Amino acid sequence: MARSDITGRRKLKGNSVSHSNIKTKRWQDVNIQRRRVWVPELKRFVTLRLTTRDIRSIDKVGFVAFAKKHGYEVPGLS
Repeated sequence: MARSDITGRRKLKGNSVSHSNIKTKRWQDVNIQRRRVWVPELKRFVTLRLTTRDIRSIDKVGFVAFAKKHGYEVPGLS
């Protein structure tokens, strides 16, 4: 399943709306990317499945702060 490892975001249900305004159910998938993220506190890379929004937020605030905000336990950090 396409799911973010940290935030847990996954696909949403939405509607396809035609020109005649007929609505049919469809899935909206999240943009999941597999990325190696450098964690300076651990001095190593961590491979995670993240959404593109997660990647941008990690670049801005840092991995440990982002993980702590979303309740993700970083292995190796106390």
